Amino acid sequence: MNQPSKFTTPLNSNVANRLDRLPISRLHIYVLAALGVVYFFDLADLFTLSNVAPALIEHWGISLKTVGNITAFSFLGMFIGATAGGWLSDRIGRKKALSWYVLLFSLASILNGFSWDVQSLIVFRFFTGLGLAAAMIVTNSYLAEFFPSKVRGKYTTLCAMIGLIGVPITNLVSAFVIPLGSWGWRLVFVWGAVGIVFFFLSHKIEESPRWYENRGDHDQADAIMNRIEARIEQEKGPLPKPDKPVHIHTVKHAGYSGLFKGKNLKITLVLSGVWICETFGFYGFASWVPSLLKNSGINIEQALWYNVLQSIGAPLGAFIGSIVSERFQRRSILAVSALFTAFAGLLYGMTLIPLMIISFGLIVNMTERVFTSNLYAYTSEPYPTEYRSSGSGLAYGLGRFSNIFGSLIIGFIAVNLGYVSVFLFIGGCWLICTVLLLFFGPKTNQQQI
Repeated sequence: MNQPSKFTTPLNSNVANRLDRLPISRLHIYVLAALGVVYFFDLADLFTLSNVAPALIEHWGISLKTVGNITAFSFLGMFIGATAGGWLSDRIGRKKALSWYVLLFSLASILNGFSWDVQSLIVFRFFTGLGLAAAMIVTNSYLAEFFPSKVRGKYTTLCAMIGLIGVPITNLVSAFVIPLGSWGWRLVFVWGAVGIVFFFLSHKIEESPRWYENRGDHDQADAIMNRIEARIEQEKGPLPKPDKPVHIHTVKHAGYSGLFKGKNLKITLVLSGVWICETFGFYGFASWVPSLLKNSGINIEQALWYNVLQSIGAPLGAFIGSIVSERFQRRSILAVSALFTAFAGLLYGMTLIPLMIISFGLIVNMTERVFTSNLYAYTSEPYPTEYRSSGSGLAYGLGRFSNIFGSLIIGFIAVNLGYVSVFLFIGGCWLICTVLLLFFGPKTNQQQI
């Protein structure tokens, strides 16, 4: 007789309760640092093309439309990476999948620096995007499953803050190396590959015990928890007893169809809508600002330094996001920060005065990062374990896929309707995020997942 793929079983490994009662320890900080490295170079590489674009326009003689095509293929890679990468993570495990994805985007980023024409750069950016998006999804799933539920949002947003420090540093690297010569832009891509240092830290990270438990492999989950508890007890002393075990659903293989059934359907629709609009708003601003400034009469060096000063707001915003993450419902934080980003972005687009450009750009970077850092935490929370990477990967991936058209839309608006119209479009996207989250977003804070 065939055994059903989904059944109820006593939880003898009791992972959720055992993890939730652990004090924050050196092990937690180590995991945060190791995954922060992934975030750092993941987000750093996302911004390399926007910084390099003005140099490519100058040295390769390409147009804004061609930059849009390169960007579109990057986002196609992100869509495939997020959707397939999340699914693969649910099948083979968080740690193993993450290692493969970090290796992929690091090697692909190096190859970007050796591109010899537009076609080769498109291919290498596609594979870079694939690895980047997949790594981001698995990192968020691991954070959601490892940290205690009462501080899960705080530490996920702190990890995002570490990553967002990579944005101004990458902009700074770009400002120094791009003017070195016609080859300077290649060094920016090589910088994006340094994320491979993750492998010097990953050997001390355990596979997610929640993943093993959800598959019904309670012995493996229990063995990992014993090792985790032993390390923390050595530092903190005797641990409190966990709550009593509960009954859970064990799922060996969860298909994508489950994302469109029952409670998962609303979650999938809302998160997909938010990620699509966030992608238009976020990358519409970050990816196009240097090129738009250049086309408005500001030279490459000035545009790059404006970007450096503006992006200082990114880690500050993520830090603020970590402070407020557990004090208010994350959906409310997301809705309010999206609203502020919309208005700051509109004001940014209505001035060409240097001080105002920098000021409003810094505010956009700050409020947007309050939003994004909390969205990474929020996206992984509503789904059950068996759908976590697949569901969050699908929502994130659809956002990236939409920007295949978003980059083309913004390119069309910039060329045919002008500089200010780009920011009207971006502001509208952020307003849609506010409405979706306020009226349809699920509550997630401090809920055991």
